[in-house]
Amino acid sequence: MSTIAVVPGSFDPVTLGHLDVIVRAAGLFDEVHVLVVHNPEKTAFIPVEHRVDFIADAVAEAGVDLPSPLENVVVTSWSEGLLVDYCSRVGAKVLVKGIRSQVDVAYETPMAIMNRSLAGVETVFMLPDPAHALVSSSLVRQVAGLGGDVSPYVPADVTAYLQSRSDSAANTGAR
Repeated sequence: MSTIAVVPGSFDPVTLGHLDVIVRAAGLFDEVHVLVVHNPEKTAFIPVEHRVDFIADAVAEAGVDLPSPLENVVVTSWSEGLLVDYCSRVGAKVLVKGIRSQVDVAYETPMAIMNRSLAGVETVFMLPDPAHALVSSSLVRQVAGLGGDVSPYVPADVTAYLQSRSDSAANTGAR
């Protein structure tokens, strides 16, 4: 019996911290679904289809440097119903959540309990590499929006995308 895990998130944008968690989860589970989900509490900065592409490209690139490619990673999106509905659909019994601090634990714990109660889906909390522990997507967006260099925190194609968005905003006076 294979173990399927889901790594959900808005990934707006995907960071190297996200990628670290995805790569390590791929080493622990037979199949990992990276799921770009809609968070109704957030307004998306990057369109879902771009986020899926950015993650898929980053996973493929990360697999090049590993002993075996990350062929057990599926990248997709979900916007209908509960996260556990997707888990049931694909047979996943585990959610993997990257956590950076106690604030993340406090935010994620009630959801983990609810997901277990609703569908028997367990949540595994994974700490990021310390180099990425303080980086969030919202911080990356803020730094990029103000013209800062985010290349140490996100994949190269995400850096280019954010730079082009920042340049466009600067050229139209919309910053």
